[in-house]
Amino acid sequence: MTITLNRRRFLIGVGVTASAATLSGCSWLTENDSVQRVLAMAERLTMGSQRFLLSDEALAREYSEADLSPVFKSNGTHEPDSEDYAALADNNFADWRLIVDGLVEQPLSLSLADLKKLPSRTQITRHDCVEGWSAIGKWTGVPLGLLMQTAGLKPDARYLVFHCADEYEKTLDGSGQYYESIDLVDAFHPQTILAYGMNGEDLAIPHGAPLRLRVERQLGYKQAKYLMRIEAVDSFARFYRGKGGFWEDRGYEWYAGI
Repeated sequence: MTITLNRRRFLIGVGVTASAATLSGCSWLTENDSVQRVLAMAERLTMGSQRFLLSDEALAREYSEADLSPVFKSNGTHEPDSEDYAALADNNFADWRLIVDGLVEQPLSLSLADLKKLPSRTQITRHDCVEGWSAIGKWTGVPLGLLMQTAGLKPDARYLVFHCADEYEKTLDGSGQYYESIDLVDAFHPQTILAYGMNGEDLAIPHGAPLRLRVERQLGYKQAKYLMRIEAVDSFARFYRGKGGFWEDRGYEWYAGI
C-alpha cells in the first residue's frame, strides 16, 4: 500500500507539472531525457509489480451506493468542439456508431441501442485523477472483452486504440485528436467496460456521452471519453508521437496503474 500511495503522489506531482508545462507552452518535459528516463523506470516498475503481484482478473475495489460522491467532476473535455459531434448530440446520438476494426476477424458497427441490448455490467468504483482528486461513481456498460470476442482478434493484435470525438488545442505533434490505448490484459479485465450509463442515468455529455472507457485499475486520464472507434493493432508506434495516448505523447506514463 505504501508503494502504491507514494507512486500516486509521484504521478500527481508529475501530472500537475506536465499540465502546467503544456499550458505555458513549455516542452521541457517531453524533451528532457533525464525526466523521461525517470518516468519510464517508474512505469516499468509499476506495471511489472502490479502484473506480478495481482492476477490478471484481480478487481479494483467496488463500493456501495451509499458511497457515491455527491459531486463527480468532469475530467478533461466537457464537450467536444465539433460540428459532427454536436449533430449527433442534437439527435440524442441515434445516428452515432461505434466502429470496431483493425486486426479483427469481423469488423463491427454498433449503435447505442445495439450496445444496450448486449449483456451489461454495473460497478461502483473510484475514479482517481492524476491532478489529485477522486470521486466514486456508478457505471453501467458492455464488458469490452465481450465485444472483442464478438469481433474476434487476429493473432498479431496486441493493443486496442480508442479514437475519440474530442480535440484539444493543436500542440506538439500537430494533432489535437484525443486517443488512448491499453493492452489485451486490461482489455479483457472483468471491470473494463464501455460505459453508457452513470449513476443510473444515461451518460451525460460532460462525462463522455454517448460512450466512454472505464479501465478501473488505471488513473483517470486512461478513461477515454466520447468514443468513436476501437482499433485493434500490433503496435501504437504509428499514432501521433507513438507513446500510446494524447497525454502520454505529452509526457504522461502509458501504464497508469493504481
